[in-house]
Amino acid sequence: MKIIELKQTSPERFVITFDDASQLKTSLAVITERFLHTGSELSGEEYEELVSASTLSLAKSRALRIINTRPMSRKEMYNKLIEKGESADIAEYCADWLCEMGLINDVSYAASVVRHYAAKGYGITRIKQELKRHGLDRELWDDALEEMPEQDDRLERFIRARLTDPNDRAQIKKISDALFRRGYTWEQIKHALNDFNSQEDY
Repeated sequence: MKIIELKQTSPERFVITFDDASQLKTSLAVITERFLHTGSELSGEEYEELVSASTLSLAKSRALRIINTRPMSRKEMYNKLIEKGESADIAEYCADWLCEMGLINDVSYAASVVRHYAAKGYGITRIKQELKRHGLDRELWDDALEEMPEQDDRLERFIRARLTDPNDRAQIKKISDALFRRGYTWEQIKHALNDFNSQEDY
């Protein structure tokens, strides 16, 4: 096959047109690595290799654009690439490549997820749900949860801001349910309410 046109569509992307009118999207890196130019002749094997290299190069560029928008886990990146239409093999390769580059680090990301949701006032149950939702392996959870600050003060502030009558059972139930939804255990909630009542009595 013969290249009859190289058209630049963005600073890093090109479209190659061949003499059979077929086209191939590729990257600047692929073109420069192979010294491609108008008039280049490719054998069938060379063409297939060019298609594979172009697919991988464009996928890596896509992965870099995605990771630059926000931190994410390896699994989240894999799922995002699949969602964008990449094959499973390409998505696996790109996710591993970003890990090797240090742009994805599930250990530090798990710790940041814990800190983020703890700062929002969530309890351990809800934070574990978030770790799972973000595609982080359970084997990383224990170390990440060590980043979690003590929650007693947060529980006390939450209760103090909402409980106007310690004898109002409906109000206590509403506050307890809200704390449970935020990921606190019933034991933690009961303990915090008892502490609050003790301080009020005092």
